[in-house]
Amino acid sequence: MEFWKLFIVALMPVLKVLLITAVGAFIALDRFDILKDHAGKPLNCMVYYVFAPALLSSSLAKTLTLKSLVILWFMPINVLLSFTIGTAFGWLVIKITRTPRHLQGLVLGCCSAGNVGNLPLIIVPALCKESNGSFGDVEVCYRNGMAYVTLSMAVGSIYIWSYVYNIVRIYTCESSNLNKVDGSRITSVSATERDPENLSNCSTGQLVNVEKFSPENNQMGQLEIGFTNREAKVPKTEKIMKRLKVTAEKINLKALFAPPTIGSIVGMVIGIVAPFQKVLVGDNAPLRVVEDSASMIGDAAIPAMTLLIGANLLKGLKGSGVRISLIAGIIIVRFIALPAVGIGIVKGAVHFGLLHPDPLYQFVLLLQFALPPAVAISTMTQLFGVGQGECSVIMLATYSCAAVSLTLWCTFFMWLVL
Repeated sequence: MEFWKLFIVALMPVLKVLLITAVGAFIALDRFDILKDHAGKPLNCMVYYVFAPALLSSSLAKTLTLKSLVILWFMPINVLLSFTIGTAFGWLVIKITRTPRHLQGLVLGCCSAGNVGNLPLIIVPALCKESNGSFGDVEVCYRNGMAYVTLSMAVGSIYIWSYVYNIVRIYTCESSNLNKVDGSRITSVSATERDPENLSNCSTGQLVNVEKFSPENNQMGQLEIGFTNREAKVPKTEKIMKRLKVTAEKINLKALFAPPTIGSIVGMVIGIVAPFQKVLVGDNAPLRVVEDSASMIGDAAIPAMTLLIGANLLKGLKGSGVRISLIAGIIIVRFIALPAVGIGIVKGAVHFGLLHPDPLYQFVLLLQFALPPAVAISTMTQLFGVGQGECSVIMLATYSCAAVSLTLWCTFFMWLVL
């Protein structure tokens, strides 16, 4: 296809996203007061607990099989590579721009986690309809495309709420500890642990109550000698096990097994286990009404999530004093550096015969490197209460740039794979 035809095809899905986002921002204005905090938070909960899990479980159950999962084995690796390479680029942005301590987790999260779920769910099906058969039959393209993007969303959800969530949490807790020092160079871990707000996120439990030991009775000195002797006698294997135990306690399993992740697991199990799929999926399935109901609920996820993006971006218009250099660094990482690296990774995998030859599959893999930051980052800043205003500004800037960059990259990616 000619460049301009590819450009128009790539532009249509992005325009759809922009229009729905604009509606979300419009109805969140103070004048209309439809999607403000009192309505946005319940809708966000509905998306998180109901719509997204239903969409993931129903889509994966219908489109994913054991055979297709074997064929698509490279996608989880591709998403993980985009996250880890983005983290490395984010670390460079922190060093170059000298990012304040309390914003470092936010920068790493925005650079590492792309919106691998919401946007591909809109862009890929729209491309199947707009490409005039460039990706094959429209129905086949839609069915395969939904399999690719739902798996992408499922894998991305797991990585975001395990890998990225803990990065943001660790940096947030470290900045909280530093703020509690109040000018002193000695960091008191116990002071942070006594703060109820940080107890569940940062601490792993206070080992010793220091107040029981006083210098007058020399109990502190005896305690230090006891600890020194005990540490000398502890075997290395026991030390390793203790460290692993502390690390496991710090991982938030509730966040790891978030509702979208659970929905992904349920959908994968139904799709992979043939008896479950025969009972629940298909026109002749005895319990097809269950899958049809989940699919009907899941259809509300895409418009609801896109409307919420518009409402959240509206907050960024108020500004927060975040430096231009920091925003520019994130934009360069997400829309220039990562897509360039992604082309090298995907084309290298094609060269060595590691990928399924479907052009649409290769397009989805390339698209995962060119997306703006995940909306879940905004949820994390609200959860920890750090960098909410800065996150709104960053989201506004990156999603505004995505309107142009996504169109150009989609055009170039289509030219590469077709």
